[in-house]
Amino acid sequence: MESINVSVVVPCYNAERTLPRCIDSLLAQTADSFEVICVNDGSKDSTLELIRAAAETHPELIRYVDQKNAGLWNARWSGTDVARGEYVAYLDSDDYVDETFVQAFLDTAREADADIVVCGFKRIDEETQEVLSVEMDDARPPFRPLDDPGELISINSAAWNKMFKRSLLLSMHRLDNPPQILEDVTLSQLAYLATKGTVAFTGSAPYRYMIHADSMINTITSPQIESIRRALLEIREHFLAEVPESKLLEAFETTVFLHMGIAIPFRVSASDQMDLGRELALTTEYLDRWFPLWKTSRYMKAGYALKHRGAFIKLFIASRFYKWHLMRPFLALYRFVVERLHIEIKW
Repeated sequence: MESINVSVVVPCYNAERTLPRCIDSLLAQTADSFEVICVNDGSKDSTLELIRAAAETHPELIRYVDQKNAGLWNARWSGTDVARGEYVAYLDSDDYVDETFVQAFLDTAREADADIVVCGFKRIDEETQEVLSVEMDDARPPFRPLDDPGELISINSAAWNKMFKRSLLLSMHRLDNPPQILEDVTLSQLAYLATKGTVAFTGSAPYRYMIHADSMINTITSPQIESIRRALLEIREHFLAEVPESKLLEAFETTVFLHMGIAIPFRVSASDQMDLGRELALTTEYLDRWFPLWKTSRYMKAGYALKHRGAFIKLFIASRFYKWHLMRPFLALYRFVVERLHIEIKW
């Protein structure tokens, strides 16, 4: 290929069961001029053998990196650093995509001259293959984060349904101590800080995000929570150095509340090994000390929620329960809706 438009980075750890499906979906892409970079992150099963076989069969398309286990954050960067595309997209090895995945990204990026492109996705139960929800597939106009930071809060935090200009990724701050969880949140927030350009949306949902009963997102430990607290503080220092007193900082602190005040406590509430009351107290102390804008954020006020609706309505309601110290009943209701009524509510 004379040039490569998109590099798709696939971090892989013990993925022998799902990786063939993932790779097959990339082989079926309608786009040309793209490459796939599989990063074997110290797998202990046959993942590396599967990757090597795929690279040997499709050398024009698939390359790979083999490294000692270093975690998702580092695996993504290992692939990004050797990527040759103008843009980089991420695909988790237990997920897969429709044949239009790469082309939809590229068409949208070209049309909007975007630094970051967001596609929609289907949440699918791996066991039943039931589509639990379809998200981020609505047609949205492109926007510049510096002009409308609040719009960032309404975008899901995952890295796997986004494509970034590689030059943007390489200009980003890299964490000295990457977290053990919420790696996607940290990557997206640093990308939003680094961009001076546009975020655009494909208006389609070619990504298939598979929900597993034993997924890491369904578990949580104190060291994991502490690791994301440290990482967010490092990002905060970088924000203060780059954009002190800006609306972008306010949006960032609101996002921190969303994940540390709502999403993490939800996971803690499902653990028999964690003390929810203690974690809520530690989180409140952490937020009040380091992210004080969460209390007064315009993005969590009733007027903003009524005007922008969607994710902001949910955020407003959840923040009221948090400020009223009623998170236990709120989380119990949240869990009932998700687990008993099978209604997916994501933040």
